[in-house]
Amino acid sequence: MNDNSNDAHLELPRYQLEQFKRLISHLFKCCQERMRYQTERFDLPDAELRCLLLFMDERYLTAKSIALKMSVVKSRVTKIVNGLMAKNLLQRIKDPEDSRISLLSLAPAGQQKIDEINLFLDDVHHEVLVQMTPEQRAAMLANMELLNGSMEAAKALMV
Repeated sequence: MNDNSNDAHLELPRYQLEQFKRLISHLFKCCQERMRYQTERFDLPDAELRCLLLFMDERYLTAKSIALKMSVVKSRVTKIVNGLMAKNLLQRIKDPEDSRISLLSLAPAGQQKIDEINLFLDDVHHEVLVQMTPEQRAAMLANMELLNGSMEAAKALMV
């Protein structure tokens, strides 16, 4: 703890710390359950589903960039990508600037799968939000933004 009296806001009642830990753990479990359901619903192993979802924000990725984003070794990415290519969800193309590099992108079936997943996620998130009044939603979203910022700040301390 900090000895500086100006940092009184850094003091936390133990029950708040315990409640926060419990809630974060519960939210994480809910997200894991949703991911398990998604893998069954979209007939993709977890790693392949997570890899495919990386392409929601990217047009092209390399095996190296996927490995970094998924925190796995490149040999694991090769197995994941091969599985997605066998399902015709990803395609490999040569980098026009460096033919030694292969770029990965969504195949048309992969884009269709992403669209299906997005519709599912929209439905799930809609169902969560309609459980609240508009005022509760606004407050919750503002507090989640605050939580996200606080978690990012705490994450920066871990490096």
